[in-house]
Amino acid sequence: MVMEPVKTKMNKKFWSSNKSSVGNEGGPSVGQWEIRPGGMLVQKRNSDMNPSSVSTPTIRVRVKYGSSYHEISISSQASFGELKKKLAESTGLHPEEQKLIFKNKERDSKAFLDVFRVKDGSKIVLVEDVENKERRCLEMLRNANVQKVSKSLTEINSEVNKLEGQVIALEQTASRRGKVEEMDVEILIEMLMTKLIQLDGIAAEGDLKQQRRMQVRRVQKNIETLDMVKLQSGNSSSIEGKTHSQRQGNSTIDKSKPILKPQNKGNYTEKKPFLQKTLNHSESIVVTTKWETFD
Repeated sequence: MVMEPVKTKMNKKFWSSNKSSVGNEGGPSVGQWEIRPGGMLVQKRNSDMNPSSVSTPTIRVRVKYGSSYHEISISSQASFGELKKKLAESTGLHPEEQKLIFKNKERDSKAFLDVFRVKDGSKIVLVEDVENKERRCLEMLRNANVQKVSKSLTEINSEVNKLEGQVIALEQTASRRGKVEEMDVEILIEMLMTKLIQLDGIAAEGDLKQQRRMQVRRVQKNIETLDMVKLQSGNSSSIEGKTHSQRQGNSTIDKSKPILKPQNKGNYTEKKPFLQKTLNHSESIVVTTKWETFD
């Protein structure tokens, strides 16, 4: 009987136990193993499996603001900016309008309490930052004005869209020699002029200024189109009126014009006084015919 070396038996036992643990449902899966640079197969580390038992201490600091004191509970590793946020709840002062003075020096919002040795019971002074407050107020006013201008331009654009549709309809009617009421054109021009005055009263900057300029050009173009429609409609009406007047005039002249027949030489002397009397009573008759006189 051949005896196996003790080292070989131990290796077999080690690998068999590893295989059973890897294949076991309760053990770590294959994805939980990693190979180290030296070639050793080890289980991956999971920080959640061994959470740190050391918790961050909470401190209470006294903050003086004016004649009042505020006690704030906060993490010792928090920043001065986080302390400002907590103070905003109790003081109503925006974090950007606060100055925190610790050990006679203003501390930056990004600085940490523990770095500057803020401990439990430390005293901090809160001062209102007037410059930042004014800057914030101006910025808020500017943003409110931008929103107001943007809203006004949007409303005017919507109204101009509707008016432009009516302008296009009148233009198409005029191009087809259709009848366009002058009153409709005048009303549209007046409404567009009102929008032009509204745009002129808007003070805008940047992109909004460019939008305002485009709206002004658009309204002006529609007014010019209506002027052309009005001119075309006026010319068409005048031409039709002249044609109708000429037709009526020709008809009147043809009906009222007497038909004069040439008379014999003997009868001419007798009819001449009657002819002169007839011509005197007919003032509207224009005789263009050149008559031949007889001796």
